[in-house]
Amino acid sequence: MKKILVSGIILLFISSSIAFAVMSPKEQIKSTIDKVLNILKEPKYKEKSKNLQRREAIRKEIINIFDFEEMSKRSLGIYWRERTLQEKKEFVELYKDLLERSYSNKIESYSDEEILYTDEKIEDTKYAEVRTKIITKDKKEVPIDYKLYFTGKDWKIYDVVIEGVSLVSNYRSQFNKIIRNYSYQELVKRMKTKQTEELIREK
Repeated sequence: MKKILVSGIILLFISSSIAFAVMSPKEQIKSTIDKVLNILKEPKYKEKSKNLQRREAIRKEIINIFDFEEMSKRSLGIYWRERTLQEKKEFVELYKDLLERSYSNKIESYSDEEILYTDEKIEDTKYAEVRTKIITKDKKEVPIDYKLYFTGKDWKIYDVVIEGVSLVSNYRSQFNKIIRNYSYQELVKRMKTKQTEELIREK
């Protein structure tokens, strides 16, 4: 009985230590944004010839906090269930590339604007929303809200709401329209074409 009690106390202590070690949603968002901004400020990435290396460094940071598979599911909506395992894998990679490029394009236009972390809401210890604002040089406020879920060990982003517009909902509307009017294969074809165009533009 004593051994069971001691084991229980040790287990509780370890569990508590892990719980306290987990960053809050706001801390994780801020940590990632700070790392990305530091990359943009790095002198070694300032030259135009270093654009690809800079983008790759940014991608390595954002891949740790975005759940691209969950975002893919939500963006395809009802059409996700109809896909084969191979189609799902292919779509996630294409969508991931699309989002990474979109995020990189936006973040690279950053020029020392002020970023405020205004609010953090956690629901049932599983879902969270972190509200931020970018204050532009002309004092315009651009609200950007991050929606996250807890994986059991850290928080992952599954949607970003920019000025009231959900990234996932916006893409779902576009994707569903193409699938309804044409086909899923046409959607993939267009995403691949876009990817190729971006690769050429980056060279």
